[in-house]
Amino acid sequence: MSGFLGLSSLGTLASLLAFVGCVDFLTSRDNDIRESTQAIEKAQDDGQRAKAYSERGVAYSEKARYGRITKQIPNDEYERLFDLAIKDHNQAVKLNPGNAEVYFNLAQAYYDRGGGDLVENKEGKSWFDAAASNFEKAIEKDPRNSRAFDMLGLTYEQNSQPDKAIRAYTQEMAFDGRLGKLRLATAYCNIGFQHQQHQELAAAAAAYQKSTEFGIADDKSCPYDPFGNSVAIFTTETHEYDKAWEMVHRALKMGHGVAPELLLRLQKESGRTY
Repeated sequence: MSGFLGLSSLGTLASLLAFVGCVDFLTSRDNDIRESTQAIEKAQDDGQRAKAYSERGVAYSEKARYGRITKQIPNDEYERLFDLAIKDHNQAVKLNPGNAEVYFNLAQAYYDRGGGDLVENKEGKSWFDAAASNFEKAIEKDPRNSRAFDMLGLTYEQNSQPDKAIRAYTQEMAFDGRLGKLRLATAYCNIGFQHQQHQELAAAAAAYQKSTEFGIADDKSCPYDPFGNSVAIFTTETHEYDKAWEMVHRALKMGHGVAPELLLRLQKESGRTY
């Protein structure tokens, strides 16, 4: 008998492995819930009790989120698990209101809920509002919490509040310069694209230019190429050729290519070759 598996067999095997992985993840969360429940019962003080409630809330939230994504649980079970998560997180906050982590975990649950709703084309604003409020509280309790600044910025972006996202990422740079710069490059890239969609070309080019000052944007989060787009706008729309060449030089210095046809157009329009 041949050991070769046909495409249909490989597809079946991949589906089976994915299902097994999903079951393993959900089972691990059930174990986390059980262990956290035991930790709540054994806790010696409110600090320990709050930590256990918060960890159980994370497990409930993660089980709900993953079960929803993989469609392994019905919607009513998702709602039940999410409600249990929020109840536990709120109890953790009540027990230890000075702790940044309990606010962070509560905020993360709201953020995940909002993200899940957006994927299903539902309104996520109320969840993102709640997430932002609690990420801000986490920062209030721990002003050097770079994770909270990062998630706060992402929350504002999801909630169509780019200016607030920029402020959060700018503050994040003080504690995590690499990630802060990446977030800023990506945020300004998205802002540029939004302006471009509305034919606000000067504002779009300025935002794209600002994006490149922080590096190269994450092309999964902003697949619009701030280098090429800004060169195109400066060349064909605003006729600011010096700025266009500045962007070309910056792109080349950073190892980012510029489309040959765009370079030819810029050379022709500007009367320059470099």
